[in-house]
Amino acid sequence: MLTTHYLPGSPCWLDLGSPDLEASTAFYTGLFGWRSVSLGPDHGDYRFCQVGGRTVAGISRETAFRPVPAWLTYFQAPDADVIAKSIEQAGGTVLAAPADIQGQGRMAVFADPAGAPFAVWQPGATKGLGLVTEPGSLGWVELHVPDPDAVRDFYRPVFGWRFEDLKMGDTSYPVVSPAGGGEASAMAGIARLEGGQAAHWLPYFEVPDCDATAVRAQELGGTVEAPAMTAEGAGRMAFLADPFGARFAIITSSA
Repeated sequence: MLTTHYLPGSPCWLDLGSPDLEASTAFYTGLFGWRSVSLGPDHGDYRFCQVGGRTVAGISRETAFRPVPAWLTYFQAPDADVIAKSIEQAGGTVLAAPADIQGQGRMAVFADPAGAPFAVWQPGATKGLGLVTEPGSLGWVELHVPDPDAVRDFYRPVFGWRFEDLKMGDTSYPVVSPAGGGEASAMAGIARLEGGQAAHWLPYFEVPDCDATAVRAQELGGTVEAPAMTAEGAGRMAFLADPFGARFAIITSSA
């Protein structure tokens, strides 16, 4: 389970790269009830999205290393420079080299061998998200790649992740836990990529009512890519895209 006590290798931040900050902000605040706080022109008008005064996500402009609208997941790293070397050695690609973010922390962006982008965050003044697993906040992340088994050999040496295969009917679902985490520290899963999509990390946002939120997303200009369904032991979930095509999921957890 995600927490805000961030262990190395655990999801600690996420943000959206958007071609239109105002339109994206309007969509997500309308969908999740977020309050948006701009950091101003000195920070590229980066937006903190908040629930009850606690930050649950960011919204930024598209950049050279984020040329299409997409959510980017950040994993906690004690030393961004050291882990950048580990990622290259393991077969990953550096999309944006480690750089300081004005005292808030140090970040870098990469792609794994399957091409899925992700980032690392070395905490400074900003430790990470202020709220997770509550309505309107991040509840889970999931890697979609063509070969879920092969990608383990990349992430295991980079982050020290543990993998457990959870049986789901006739198939198994690889569940990821951070090094040093206990039995309840599962934070991510790995899914086989559907045809026609590029490899990606998909964020799941917790919502009070999955079906109602999916309808609201369509009213706001989003798309339902897979309608609400119930996954035994997990909850009710749907797969969506915002008006610019950025994919995300929503879930009403069963526990």
